[in-house]
Amino acid sequence: MTTTSRTLYRPVGFRELELILDADARAFPPRLPEQPIFYPVLNSEYAEQIARNWNTPDEASGYAGFVTAFDVDAEYLKRFDVKVVGALRHQELWVPAEELSEFNAHIQGRIRVTHAFYGSRYQGPRVLTPEPGEDPRHQLQALSHLLAVSPVDLDKVIDAHWQCVFINHGFWSVAPAREQGLSESAREQVLQSIAAAWEKVRPDLPLPPGYRMGEV
Repeated sequence: MTTTSRTLYRPVGFRELELILDADARAFPPRLPEQPIFYPVLNSEYAEQIARNWNTPDEASGYAGFVTAFDVDAEYLKRFDVKVVGALRHQELWVPAEELSEFNAHIQGRIRVTHAFYGSRYQGPRVLTPEPGEDPRHQLQALSHLLAVSPVDLDKVIDAHWQCVFINHGFWSVAPAREQGLSESAREQVLQSIAAAWEKVRPDLPLPPGYRMGEV
């Protein structure tokens, strides 16, 4: 018997996204003591508004906002009342923090990322060979150099550091090539190679499109 599901959305910062990816994109991390409620929202527009307007200027979010989309057993969701907080489109479910593990168990498939918004102060994950600790603005240049020397090694780096690539890829695709130390053609070449490698490594988790907020 097929279980009917409902798609929900949640805006997250890059640090929470790292924890989601640590769980292979199948669960949201436990709430912190000051977070008694888990708030999934009912439409993408509302999640995009929060990720774009609230997360990108927020230091705790890493100056980035990501919209996650995920499918949950519709019958299970009936236990939660819909809360309207503001305009009619601002609809949420309030899940007590102590019930989040059970909520995660009712997620069907993986948590997807549909939008990636980057603020002007974004620093992002810095663990990426061949130059660990580099600012995301320099990482694509390092990968471009690696591509020129050894395409096989580029594939290995994407495989080993797929989480970092997933989070930073949208930024690399929208930050000006000159600010990343590359020509437009070099940037396009390395982005195409990353996309090809990604299809081999994580075809189940599509790379999200990136959006710039302010000057990068």
